[in-house]
Amino acid sequence: MNFELSEDQLAFQQLARDFAAKSLAPHAAWWDAEGIFPVEVLREAGSLGFCGLYSPEQYGGLGLSRLDATVVFEELAAADPSTAAFLTIHNMATWMLCGWGQPELAGKWGPKLTSGELLASYCLTEPDAGSDAANLKASARLEGDGADAVYVLKGSKAFISGAGSTDMLVVMARTGAPGAKGITAFAVPADTPGIRYGKKEDKMGWNSQPTRAIFFDDVRVPVGNRLGEEGEGFRIAMKGLDGGRINIATCSVGAAQGALNAAQRYLGERRQFGKSLAEFQALQFRLADMATELVAARQMVRLAACKLDAAAPDATTYCAMAKRFATDAGFTVCNEALQLHGGYGYLRDYPLERLVRDARVHQILEGTNEIMRVIIARRMLEEGAPERIR
Repeated sequence: MNFELSEDQLAFQQLARDFAAKSLAPHAAWWDAEGIFPVEVLREAGSLGFCGLYSPEQYGGLGLSRLDATVVFEELAAADPSTAAFLTIHNMATWMLCGWGQPELAGKWGPKLTSGELLASYCLTEPDAGSDAANLKASARLEGDGADAVYVLKGSKAFISGAGSTDMLVVMARTGAPGAKGITAFAVPADTPGIRYGKKEDKMGWNSQPTRAIFFDDVRVPVGNRLGEEGEGFRIAMKGLDGGRINIATCSVGAAQGALNAAQRYLGERRQFGKSLAEFQALQFRLADMATELVAARQMVRLAACKLDAAAPDATTYCAMAKRFATDAGFTVCNEALQLHGGYGYLRDYPLERLVRDARVHQILEGTNEIMRVIIARRMLEEGAPERIR
């Protein structure tokens, strides 16, 4: 078992670190304060391959592993968790379109999405179907047959990242009976007639990406825009969420690393009672605990990514454990780093309050941490389950 990164992974890590330092860190506070969606910077990220990290190479993606992707996303999130998180969502939606889209659809849209020329949103959550995603109500009714057949999409989605500013929507809608088996996935161009967008939500964090509701009023979607087969949508969504949980856990690790770096610098610079804060043992212990929690979270995320790359039968469980632990630990580290800054940590002149606000939502999205506990416990208690999580 080798915990060291490969030469290629170290190269991607340095590329992401340099990009974050040049293109994210200097602007992140401004984007947050003004609610600016940095489309041009996202396209710049695309030129480096960051918009199609694990999408197939035939459509312009890099075809990397999920472990490789965590290395990149962590570096981006250390500078700007909000923008990095949108990139993870775009990567997930792009991977779905490239992986389950028919060749004509994937060939048309895939290269533009993996390059960052166009951006994508993922549309699963509804006003009454958050944690209970299998109970979604948005419907897609098939009309006609043959070349003239279309799906008529009706319903709404809530809390959609990038909505109103992206070009492609990956939408889960009901084509069959109630429950998970009646859900189908679609790729819907964002400017299709009948699509309306709600107001831009005023949020605690994640302010560099817009969040809106989307309304589908008899939107006509060609059969060729279906992803996979009818009834396969929920399975596609859940496969996406395994990776999405790793991605958002990685963003928490990145945010925590950024906060820890700031705390280390501050303890060395700030003086009280005639000596630097770094000389107080109580603060040294706190810093040590933060570093330990951060490293534990990082290793759990990378283990889950390896499980997903290997298609291990318990990968979903490990993704849930990594998401639960890393998002809780990451938020705690950010909050502790703010505390170490005292009153300065509460000011927007320092990055801590932004990192705390951005990291908080990670415990909610991609399945709340309470739902992660349900997934883990079900696996442990199901008939024939191993006695130990290995």
